[in-house]
Amino acid sequence: MKLNALVMSRNPGAVKVLVAAFAELGIEYRISSSVSDTMEILAQGHHSALVVDFDVPQSSQLARMTRAVSVKHRPVLFGMISAATPIADLFEAGGNFALYKPLDMLQVLHSFRAGQAFMHQDRRDSTRARGETIAYLQLPAGTVPALVQDLTEQGLSVQAAEPLVPMRGLSLRFVLPGTTQVVHATGDFVWTDKAGRAGLFFTNVPAACRRDLQAWLKKREARKHPVARPDFEVRIGRRATAAAH
Repeated sequence: MKLNALVMSRNPGAVKVLVAAFAELGIEYRISSSVSDTMEILAQGHHSALVVDFDVPQSSQLARMTRAVSVKHRPVLFGMISAATPIADLFEAGGNFALYKPLDMLQVLHSFRAGQAFMHQDRRDSTRARGETIAYLQLPAGTVPALVQDLTEQGLSVQAAEPLVPMRGLSLRFVLPGTTQVVHATGDFVWTDKAGRAGLFFTNVPAACRRDLQAWLKKREARKHPVARPDFEVRIGRRATAAAH
């Protein structure tokens, strides 16, 4: 299976160098220019690598949010930084490799070749159903996307690209992971932190959406705890098989 990369950048020159490097290495790619679009693309499927331009506003928050993705689907993070960006900031945000601007083709190729082993490793089991989804929060300033980290019948926890201001009566929607079913709900923030994490308690979920959520949670729980056949049923089954022969 081919490696694939997602690039968030608004720098045409940098993108041109990256595209040339991907072509030489046989890596498929997709380009995004905003944090919100990048978050949505990440939730739609697995990417071997994420290249983040740290000159784009909120890029460090995006990098930190990526660490919340399950290890199985977490991309290797390459950060493009300029001379004004301390390299420590990149690694504190969860970056794995640094790409120095203006990008040099040889340096980019060297970094991606060094990261390929990790990228292959992260693709194990990537064909399985993913567990990530995006929630769209209707805030006074507009719609904010956030990665859903945990989901229960009572509420959910999310990771946004920036700190969320606590409020009540928040409208939100999200797709149940692995399905096309959209859940609409109203909720209250019960906690938030400066890293963009927050917990919401559902105050109203339409009946149809609640049934979909309950059915999804039941299926997830069944996968976690498969029902074991009682030992006496196993013994009876073995005797019946032996008798038939």
